[in-house]
Amino acid sequence: MDSVRLMTYNPGHFHAALVQKEMVAGVAPRVDVYAPLGADLSAHLLRLAGFNARAGNPTAWEVEVHASDDALARMLRERPGNVVVLSGRNRDKVHAIKAAVEAGLNVLADKPWIIDAADLPLLESALDTADHKGLIAYDIMTERHEITSILQRELVADPDVFGATVPGTRDEPGVFMESLHYLMKQVAGVPNRRPAWFFDVQQQGEGLTDVGTHLVDLVLWILFPDTALDYRKDVAVLAAKRWPTVIGRDDFQRVTAEADFPDFLATAVRDSRLDYSCNTLVSYTVRGIHVKLNVLWDFEAAAGAGDTHFAVFRGERSRVEVRQGQPQNYRPELYIVPAPAKVADVASAVRRRVELLQERYPGIDVEDLPRELRIMIPDRYRVGHEAHFGEVTRQFLGYLREPSTLPAWEKPNMLAKYFVTTKGVQLARVTAGA
Repeated sequence: MDSVRLMTYNPGHFHAALVQKEMVAGVAPRVDVYAPLGADLSAHLLRLAGFNARAGNPTAWEVEVHASDDALARMLRERPGNVVVLSGRNRDKVHAIKAAVEAGLNVLADKPWIIDAADLPLLESALDTADHKGLIAYDIMTERHEITSILQRELVADPDVFGATVPGTRDEPGVFMESLHYLMKQVAGVPNRRPAWFFDVQQQGEGLTDVGTHLVDLVLWILFPDTALDYRKDVAVLAAKRWPTVIGRDDFQRVTAEADFPDFLATAVRDSRLDYSCNTLVSYTVRGIHVKLNVLWDFEAAAGAGDTHFAVFRGERSRVEVRQGQPQNYRPELYIVPAPAKVADVASAVRRRVELLQERYPGIDVEDLPRELRIMIPDRYRVGHEAHFGEVTRQFLGYLREPSTLPAWEKPNMLAKYFVTTKGVQLARVTAGA
């Protein structure tokens, strides 16, 4: 493909703008935006204008706005571009994706593609159509570009460092991940207003079907590199539960700028407080390995604090852990905890592996700590979440140029990922009697 011209459809989430936070070689500066006239569209355009106007490394996007209530039909009819970017309004997102690929358009879409287990066949059909037409339909999995996740994957794949994965049990799983995000935060240096519909789990999805998509993806990507999985045979969802984060009216006004809770949230409002069902704990197995994920949302971090992420992979020789909490100053750090009988052997193996990795990541090193080792990562590799969108976009463009380079495991593992997220929420709702 010689040139890429983006068409952004109904940008309801700030991730749609982050795809354009920097100019990317091979992408035309003109972008067409198709959306209903309203607050979501205005917020998106303001973000793009901010990127163009910033003092350091400004972008130069030329934006053509097509505001109409039949935005999808109009985009597919006019087709000024060849790539559709989607982020937001998750309930109907897969329908737009399927319509786009059926019209012969490539798709770069933010997670989640589906939030309901009943839509998994629709997702599979959309991916089949893309394959048949030779198109690229790609999920924006930014966490694969986080340096601690990249290095964790490398160490887990080293049998001398990690050994075989411990299968574990539901109570003591072989893999445990916990992610805590905050509703009130800053994006691109300004307070991030969330649309009121973000708090409607029928539109946005619950914790597991939204942010949890990244966690499920990392489990598959790290445990089974370059391996295609069949969710019908390889995955079993065992248990799940959900609970709300309670948001008072004043806080809801702060984060949305709405005067009051809208009518579509009325069933979740009790005593002037919103029960936002955004937290999910799920247990499942992948090829016999027990995994437990805890996906959490709170309203606002304390001063100096931020999002946290913990990822523990248990091997017979060591545990390989990413920790991002107060002891790490809320910056992800990578640790290796050797089994008591393997301390010296694991330490030597870690140094050998890091020495090899230095060819790709010059400057990384190993620090000895009491009972564990830490991978020292230079700041130049810590580009941050927002920059990962540009990295994903460049990878997507590579697949557009050479479709044969898209890994064969991406499609089946995407289906496995969304099977876990949607089945987990479905089970949690049944368990809670929702």
